[in-house]
Amino acid sequence: MSQFGSQMRAMFDRAFPERQIYHRSGGTVRYVSLSPSKQALLALSAVGLAGWCVYATGNTLLQGPQQTASNAEIERERAKYDRWLNESRAQAAAAQALLEERTHQFERATADFEGRHEVLRSLLEYAGGTSMQLAAARPVERDGARIIMAASIDEAEPRQSRTSGEPYQVTTVGFRARADRLESDQDRTLSELEDQVSERSEQVRGVLRMTGVSMASLSGADEAGGPLVPQDFVAYLRDSGLNPAFAERVTQVAARVTESRRLSEIANATPLARPVAVDYRETSGYGQRIDPFNGRPSFHSGLDMAAFERAPVVATSPGVVVFAGSRSGYGFTVEIDHGHGFKTRYGHLRDIQVERGERVAIGQRIGSMGSTGRSTATHLHYEVWFRGRAVDPVNFLRAGRHVHEQG
Repeated sequence: MSQFGSQMRAMFDRAFPERQIYHRSGGTVRYVSLSPSKQALLALSAVGLAGWCVYATGNTLLQGPQQTASNAEIERERAKYDRWLNESRAQAAAAQALLEERTHQFERATADFEGRHEVLRSLLEYAGGTSMQLAAARPVERDGARIIMAASIDEAEPRQSRTSGEPYQVTTVGFRARADRLESDQDRTLSELEDQVSERSEQVRGVLRMTGVSMASLSGADEAGGPLVPQDFVAYLRDSGLNPAFAERVTQVAARVTESRRLSEIANATPLARPVAVDYRETSGYGQRIDPFNGRPSFHSGLDMAAFERAPVVATSPGVVVFAGSRSGYGFTVEIDHGHGFKTRYGHLRDIQVERGERVAIGQRIGSMGSTGRSTATHLHYEVWFRGRAVDPVNFLRAGRHVHEQG
């Protein structure tokens, strides 16, 4: 062991003998002494540095392709993430645009429904109220009294019920489903309103037909084209911006409502009530008869009704008194203009309780039964006139029995 150490020591001394490095500057010579240990340290440092350079160079040469592949993978991942980010941004922009479009659709649909609702409300008000209970028991107002149409009137025109189509089915979800349901409800409301108004019109026609007066005469030549919708309502529909099909549907229903209102006005003017407010008996009818004074055939233009003296005589329909006084042959007489071509005459009264120009209501007392004028006994001579021609009052009383007066 000691021999090996001696050999190593000898080799070290030979490799790193002590050296002096001389440096001459400005005539002065200096030297630096390098001991074997310092030389060994410098050599070791040089070897280490050279080894590190060799390692670094080799590592660079060997790992260059791997680093390039790694960098490429990183670039691919970065590109993928950038693509995901761009797609996410595009989806967010599309979602925002869809949200805005749906919001606009919702606002348009809301405005449309509000417009349709307002039109329906106006139509219901025009038809007579929001409740619209226009079935057979719906009363017609007659200046404080009401008449209710009988449930069955044989004279009514036949009418086919409007088909409601296929039952409504929900095929969408969310807002669209609710919108479809609201549209279905609004269409059903229109159909029900049209059916009710049409049924009401048919019932009124049946009663009016029983009077013996033709519907053509009641309607008038100027209305041969059918009922018209008021121009303000047409203008309102035109300016509402509603769907044209819905506006046309509303116009059709409004036309039926207009027709029903017109028929109701005619029915209100038609003298259907009894002219005597107590029980009476008919003593002489309308038409040809033997005159009680001269015994010869003559035409009787009215209906004679007998009760007791001072029995209350009442107006058979609302109107305006156009004559109140004494008339030749009739004695004390009252004549009332009810509009739409109808007039009534009440003769042989004992007294008169209204004045010319006075507006009277149905059932209002206008005088008392008596025997003035060309009369044989206490009774009321009652006439109904339509457009200047006397018609049979019995037909009007018969039609009046299909309604019931209520206070």
